[in-house]
Amino acid sequence: MKTAKKNIVILGGGESGVGAAILAQKQGFKVLVSDNGLLKDKYKTDLDAYELEWEENGHSLDRVFAADEVIKSPGIPDTVALIVELREKGIPVISEIEFAGRYTQATKICITGSNGKTTTALMTYHVLQKAGLDVAVCGNVGESFAKLVAEDPHEYYVIELSSFQLDGMFDFKAEIAILLNITPDHLDRYDYNMDNYAESKFRIIQNQTEEDYFIYCMDDELITSKINNKQIRAKQFPFTLEQQLEEGGWLDNEQQINILINNNKQQQTTMSIHDLAQQGKHNAYNSMASGITGSILKIRKELVRESLSDFQNIEHRLEPVVSVHGIEFINDSKATNVNSTWYALESMDKPTIWIAGGVDKGNDYTMLHALVKQKVKGIICLGTDNAKLHEAFGDVVEGIYDASSALEAVALSYRLAKKGYNVLLSPACASFDLFDNYEDRGNQFKKAVRGL
Repeated sequence: MKTAKKNIVILGGGESGVGAAILAQKQGFKVLVSDNGLLKDKYKTDLDAYELEWEENGHSLDRVFAADEVIKSPGIPDTVALIVELREKGIPVISEIEFAGRYTQATKICITGSNGKTTTALMTYHVLQKAGLDVAVCGNVGESFAKLVAEDPHEYYVIELSSFQLDGMFDFKAEIAILLNITPDHLDRYDYNMDNYAESKFRIIQNQTEEDYFIYCMDDELITSKINNKQIRAKQFPFTLEQQLEEGGWLDNEQQINILINNNKQQQTTMSIHDLAQQGKHNAYNSMASGITGSILKIRKELVRESLSDFQNIEHRLEPVVSVHGIEFINDSKATNVNSTWYALESMDKPTIWIAGGVDKGNDYTMLHALVKQKVKGIICLGTDNAKLHEAFGDVVEGIYDASSALEAVALSYRLAKKGYNVLLSPACASFDLFDNYEDRGNQFKKAVRGL
């Protein structure tokens, strides 16, 4: 007697959902991709190429509730009525990362944190690729992990993980887990409770054994306080800018990065902080995390050093666009929280017109006040509801203005700025009130700047 195929329903037909669908079909499951909105044409093309069943503009609830397992997009909150009802009925709801992890024996280097995870993921990928390892970067950056497992398997995966992805992961295990920092972000998804958000980030070490590795920032007080109250089985390698360590990553005399693991002095990596490709305190942390990973994987210290010095950063992260009549335009659209924007403002060395705003995620702007007072000559609020920005900075800067498009924001910033100024797009907010995503926001900003 033939066994009936297991029914998999995938909620959300974006990058992760389509990747999960392709992998599920290859594993012999019956698959439906169901999206409450419209699917992008490129994803329809991918699904049709595999003759996968899909629907848009709503869910066939009878099919959804007949699923043996549901894989949901990280963008769908756990509090949505459909997800709550699925769980009440005992139907497992998991993430694409959890699903894909079942079908690979590869080494998984997983990176999370409120800030810096994309840079660190790409930097780590660069280190491994330069060493000749068979590696791909995926997850919250680049391609879907599931799609790579299905179509283009590798021996190593560098996986950037958001808290939303981690929330849907249960049996998955990271061989190397990196936790960069925990600062307020996405608190609207965590009942505005910082501890709930922190616990979500710490899911990155679940299921780790003594054979695995946990790399973390010991300068982050929330991380260290939680570590002290957890039983962690993995080998721990902290990194810090504030003290010397026997193992991990640290800074000597505010000048020299050191990376040492397993007390192997012969393989100790040292380099001047000025030789790092990415400058700034936050990038020193990112570089140490990537360097420790390289050392764990026995990549030669010379190659680690070289990789950290020639890495090229990503689009939409403090990306110089162009200089127009002595005004520098900088695209930091990927700064979707206050902490990221703090780093951006801190790095500004000229008077700055700051373009901010979007969908506020429970932001507390207090930490930006001193920097804004010191460096910002005007604020342009780019969003549909700018009241909170006006309230936070109305008494801090002389001029605060509203714009409802990237074109309007750029035109206004050009009028306000003078020769020798920076114009910085660093929103501190999500993008989906006016844009598809932060990439769309950054691209529209760049297009408007180049049209000046």
